[in-house]
Amino acid sequence: MTAASETADAVVIGAGVIGAAVALELARGGRSVVVVDRGPGVGTGSTSASSAIIRFSYSTRDAILAAWEAGAMWRDWAGHLGAVDPDGMCRFIGTGNLILRTVGYDGSAMLELWRELGIPFDDLDADQLAERFPWLDTGKYYPPKPIDDPAFADEASERLTAIFQPASGFIDDPSLAAKNLAFAARRHGARFRIRSEVTAVLRDGEVAAGVRLADGSTISAPVVVNAAGPHSSHINRIAGVVDDMNISNRALRQEVFTAPAPAGASLEEGGPLVADLDVGQYFRPQPGGTLLIGGTEPECDPLHWVDDPDANSPHPTVEVWETYMTRLARRIPDFGMPTQPTGIAALYDVTDDWVPIYDRSNLHGFFLACGTSGNQFKNAPIAGQFVRAIVDATMSGHDHDADPVQFRGALTGHTIDLGAFSRRREPAVTSGTVMG
Repeated sequence: MTAASETADAVVIGAGVIGAAVALELARGGRSVVVVDRGPGVGTGSTSASSAIIRFSYSTRDAILAAWEAGAMWRDWAGHLGAVDPDGMCRFIGTGNLILRTVGYDGSAMLELWRELGIPFDDLDADQLAERFPWLDTGKYYPPKPIDDPAFADEASERLTAIFQPASGFIDDPSLAAKNLAFAARRHGARFRIRSEVTAVLRDGEVAAGVRLADGSTISAPVVVNAAGPHSSHINRIAGVVDDMNISNRALRQEVFTAPAPAGASLEEGGPLVADLDVGQYFRPQPGGTLLIGGTEPECDPLHWVDDPDANSPHPTVEVWETYMTRLARRIPDFGMPTQPTGIAALYDVTDDWVPIYDRSNLHGFFLACGTSGNQFKNAPIAGQFVRAIVDATMSGHDHDADPVQFRGALTGHTIDLGAFSRRREPAVTSGTVMG
């Protein structure tokens, strides 16, 4: 018996927060859209493990603009969706973002852009930092060190200064955010096929023609968007588009933990999101009196690249947990070390320079929304709009490679050069970490 087939105007591979956002925007534009995902539900992959941070502390103008524009969408989530999901709506929780200055990072280039774009901030000297956040140890311990390095216990060399951005925060339920986007996309006719694995990208000569699924069925479509998260590099390989990419992406194992928040640091007490490149970690409060703690990929910590995303264990390791907890105790002297790990080990989809790829490919009709895990959750609403703009232009005959699409932000009116997210770009000069 021949497997069933269907047709659509576009297929989106991946039902995480990026794929759902792309589906919404393509459907809003009048396309019939089918979203396929090999997982058990919308937002159940790497999206579900996201720290869901909303911040604007990036290294490049286009990245800052994208995050600032997207931030307004999160704050008016129902307005962005155009509806209220009856199954519940995710919420933006404001905390502010405390960014500690350290060796090699003073934030001056970022602050110049913030001033230009009207993004508010407070510039805190050492005394102001200590007065405003008395529960922090404001000593400078750079560079980050393994906890078994004798130098880890060295006294601080000097005092830190910091930047505080008050409009930052986090989304309380990242999976629900993806489900909300999928709900809105369905209202515009999008269809979702869950537990459906893509095994081939179909071609008609040098033009994309749809996908084949593991059950043998096909979905014929002139537009295919790869938003498969940690599996996106595999999809690019089976589509045959890797050789054309100057920027590559692959899966990186990351561990994130929760622990009781010490006095002053909890959400209920106004604790902020803290970016601490000085010791190599970030943390943010969350409801229930706990902190969420992750790393910032300091040079002393090995990176755990994963060739087969399906082989990743979701269980965190004691060694990484001990490192994160000890570093947190260094920064927050009143932090009480928990007795056992509570956390998750998930996968990021990471590019060479930690800047995502939103682009076409050398296969006409096959588009890329890759390298997005880690720091692009916050940009999902606008990333969907970026991809739609590139798809619309390319499918109308525009050469996005030669003349990158320019996207005008609804909030600021400023132009975002989508060539900044090209697969053919030279690696961007960024922090080289999840902090971007």
